[in-house]
Amino acid sequence: MTSDSLWDRHAQWWIDGFTDGADPEYEEQIIPLAVEELGGSGRVLDIGCGDGQIARALAVTGCAVTGIDPTRRNLEVARERAGGPEYLEGSATGLPFGNAHFDAVMACLVFEHIDDVDAAISEVSRVLRPGGRFSFFLNHPLLQTPGSGWIDDHMVEPPEQYWRIGPYLVETESIEEVELGVHIRFLHRPLSRYVNTMIAHGLFLERMVEPEPPAGFLERAPEYPFARTVPRLLYMRAVKR
Repeated sequence: MTSDSLWDRHAQWWIDGFTDGADPEYEEQIIPLAVEELGGSGRVLDIGCGDGQIARALAVTGCAVTGIDPTRRNLEVARERAGGPEYLEGSATGLPFGNAHFDAVMACLVFEHIDDVDAAISEVSRVLRPGGRFSFFLNHPLLQTPGSGWIDDHMVEPPEQYWRIGPYLVETESIEEVELGVHIRFLHRPLSRYVNTMIAHGLFLERMVEPEPPAGFLERAPEYPFARTVPRLLYMRAVKR
């Protein structure tokens, strides 16, 4: 089953749990970082815009934002919530825009669901003007490694808790049950895969951030006393040359 068909099936799960103030990682970390990076940046494309929560925040700063998403339910909600951006149905691997059309492109927690990463990053570069920014948010690749997770080790004294990393260098597809009955498809890639693909398409890394999980998330994760030591988010800013 493809990522698109799973998102069509489970779009409401994401809308209910991660938008409109429901998710502290978006509210306290992702949206503020996107505004810091791209606020007032002119014409901005939001790839995989979902319900438009980041697009709306950027529109408030004066950006002319276009959101594109393959999931019709996401676009229905985005249009209902309005806030200034334009929304289109479409794919990251075939963007319906001319060359050098945008001053900035952003993708938030999207590329870990895209099969053809080379085509998608090629399209990002194509629609960006020279000097334009690509703001790239990923679930940290450490988190997406199959088999990774928190381990409570009671074989040592005192007991330890640590993050287990699976086969990090292997590009792998997995379907995870993120909630009872909700299955989402992920594609794990090592960080070097993304960076080298960007470079191959004229996008050069200018900034990288691995932030500590925000307070709101940590308050909801008392079972992970060392959660603040493992980044859940990876942000990269690349510039087109």
